[in-house]
Amino acid sequence: MGDLIATCASPLSRNRHVGVELGRGRALDDIIGEMNMVAEGVKTSRPLCTIAERQGVEVPISEHVVKVLYEGVSPQDMVRSLMMREAKPELEGIA
Repeated sequence: MGDLIATCASPLSRNRHVGVELGRGRALDDIIGEMNMVAEGVKTSRPLCTIAERQGVEVPISEHVVKVLYEGVSPQDMVRSLMMREAKPELEGIA
């Protein structure tokens, strides 16, 4: 839980730094190229989506992050796409 909070809120978070810079329109390769440390979320986003797909788990935010990181989708279009998704109960299929 601490990692999640730090990623979302801390200016020292590497993953947050990448996200902020992508939101400013910078290219992923340029952002990563200037960093001395690894932003783990960049490297783990695709495997996470692969595992989720195999398990039949929907991970729309992660899928959209992959689209921004690797498929050229702009952060603005990603947010628009996520916000336009059909609403679903969060616990669908669990109970």
